[in-house]
Amino acid sequence: MQWKKPGYLVSAFLFCIMGSRAQAPQYDLVISGGTLLDGSGNPGSPGDIAIKDGRIAAIGRIATPASIRTIDAGGALVVPGFIDIHTHGDRDVASDRLKSAQNYIAQGVTTIVTGNCGGGTFEVGGYFDTLRRQGAGLNVIHLAGHGTVRSAVMQSADRAPTAAELDRMKSLVDRAMREGAAGISSGLFYAPGSFAKVDEVVELAKVVKKYGGIYTTHIRDESNYTTGLRKSIEEAIEVGEKAGVRVEISHIKALGKPVWGMAPEICRVIEAAQARGVQVFADQYPYEASGTSLTAATLARWVQADDKTRERLQDPMLLPKIKQEMAENIERRGGPETLRISSFRARPEWQGKNLLEISRTLGKSPVDTAVEMLLMGGAGVTSFNMSEADIEFFMRKPYVATCSDGDIVAFGSGMPHPRSYAAFTRKIRRYVIERKTIPMEQAIRAATGLPAEILGLKDRGLLKAGFAADIVILDPSALADKATYENPHQYADGIRCVLVNGEVAVEGKRITGILAGKPLPAR
Repeated sequence: MQWKKPGYLVSAFLFCIMGSRAQAPQYDLVISGGTLLDGSGNPGSPGDIAIKDGRIAAIGRIATPASIRTIDAGGALVVPGFIDIHTHGDRDVASDRLKSAQNYIAQGVTTIVTGNCGGGTFEVGGYFDTLRRQGAGLNVIHLAGHGTVRSAVMQSADRAPTAAELDRMKSLVDRAMREGAAGISSGLFYAPGSFAKVDEVVELAKVVKKYGGIYTTHIRDESNYTTGLRKSIEEAIEVGEKAGVRVEISHIKALGKPVWGMAPEICRVIEAAQARGVQVFADQYPYEASGTSLTAATLARWVQADDKTRERLQDPMLLPKIKQEMAENIERRGGPETLRISSFRARPEWQGKNLLEISRTLGKSPVDTAVEMLLMGGAGVTSFNMSEADIEFFMRKPYVATCSDGDIVAFGSGMPHPRSYAAFTRKIRRYVIERKTIPMEQAIRAATGLPAEILGLKDRGLLKAGFAADIVILDPSALADKATYENPHQYADGIRCVLVNGEVAVEGKRITGILAGKPLPAR
């Protein structure tokens, strides 16, 4: 083609330049220079991530104009935001005071699952509306609670439901699922869930099945209290097998010296079920101590039936039997020195002390001290009851996700379990970097891709184009879980940056307080 006028050539050149600029992708933010671990369990690779409108727009080598904000991830790992599949932050994330969930955001958690251990509300629509209205620091997935449903229909009755009562319970579960619950949780160790037989739970899980939901369970016995650890695992599998639902065994453990060393046997039971087609998973927090209430740790469930705990504790005819069983339960957990008080409104000065120390101060036996505390309103306890060998054995399994089993807490308030501040950073520092129990890519998958798979999430848990931009930049060389049992209110080191739905929630040591999270209804 012959050009007749120089001006035509210049105009054509400018048109091409302007056209190419118009077609060039425009991003809100680019993370550059890091090593990407995508959450699938695959090894990491260098790369950049571009974000647009709260989602991952591109991954690779991305040329970034000066006008676009860039976060330098040089020398760090870039991973999906952590999904904590087992928390107890239900009420707090819905409260104005704690909605920013800073103790979770600071350790890289961008999504939490609430409603665990049978305690979640079945009024899911209203719960999610509250979160939308006031905002939240992270994303929230919710489980309806079997215990809550049972209480609404049967209070704390220690019996099987009538046909009409079971129908009512099923209707409440159906409502919860229609309003966006991801499934149902049970707390068969706790009253009133402990009063339910397996057939009741199966029937409710069948309702969940219609919606493609999940069944999670704090099993009936993690030790040798009643049915025993193995039979309780088998019961959880039975629910999944009969109802046809995915099963998530909450905070899997072997609790107390009588069952230490059972991790291999328990995993063989799980893997045999998986081999015959049952979808069974588990989650775990990386600590040797659990957290519960003094009531749950020490009292037999029959004492709690029909809301007559106080009456029975003051009955001179029943009290000897109650105290004998309490003594056995305290010993089962390792003795009174292993029960550290984490919260106690009646005597806050006792927080941080163990039951043995308090009993000596009072000049009473540990059992009598526990009875007195229960009559004063009860307390929270941190219970040291697990072996390192069992923790590591469970952790190595590819079907065990990371969780905290923690709470959203106010900084400086009480003596919470350190897992509420540092479960995810502790697992990486202690079990990847120091002890080399598992490789880094497995630890990241256990906190991201695996919980997303368990929950059936379609756009979170992986670094993938089109997925939500929930992203963590962490520096393994600086990573430290500073929270301890003695001084739990400490944020982790080594988390350089956290993004929730593309918004910066943590930058350096600064928690921005932005409320970029949202409820994630399952349908």
